[in-house]
Amino acid sequence: MYLEHFVPRLFAWINRRNMEKYILLTSGRGPRECNLAVKLVLERMRSEAKQYGLKMETVEVEEIDGLPCSLVLKLRGEASAVFIDRWIGTICWICPSPFRLNHKRKNWFLEVKNWYPVQPVAKMNLKDVQFQAMRSSGAGGQHVNKVSSAVRATHLPTGMMVQVMDTRSQLQNKEIAVLRLEERLLELERLQKNAGKNQSWKNQIDVRRGDSKRIFSGPKFKEL
Repeated sequence: MYLEHFVPRLFAWINRRNMEKYILLTSGRGPRECNLAVKLVLERMRSEAKQYGLKMETVEVEEIDGLPCSLVLKLRGEASAVFIDRWIGTICWICPSPFRLNHKRKNWFLEVKNWYPVQPVAKMNLKDVQFQAMRSSGAGGQHVNKVSSAVRATHLPTGMMVQVMDTRSQLQNKEIAVLRLEERLLELERLQKNAGKNQSWKNQIDVRRGDSKRIFSGPKFKEL
């Protein structure tokens, strides 16, 4: 009876997660015209997302002079993968500059990329910590070796493990183990955030020009 109720809920949760996708739009630190192209693509995406029955949400946005130079979108819906496949790659907008008269350049590029948000590190919860008593070793005479006062603590969600044999009290060693696990989780979270920032910066400045996935033209942003 338990499985009959649990399994459908599990598959429903998996399906919801699979339907949730993220994409990054970036001008690659290009000129203002490229930022305007990002804005125009966003407007076009919103229109197409409605046709696909998708929910679109702006998660992050960075602007320069009132125009988005990069932004992250979250898409939810059964057709999210199909929708994204139509956009992933380089987008070219062919149009004379609306900001610089007589400017020779007419091709403005941006790129749409898959985006994978940094997953938050699991918060410390004593229910997620598994303790195992161990025999201590080291200084302390025979008593410390005969009593299982040392502790091995494992944080089950991450697999992170510490061993503590600082005192002859198993309770105190457990408390110390929890503190050390918390310190390691905080350090892991810091490293993940730094890695995410570095990857985010690389994605934002790296735009391929040429071999465009979709091409638009003119002030009305008509697709060719």
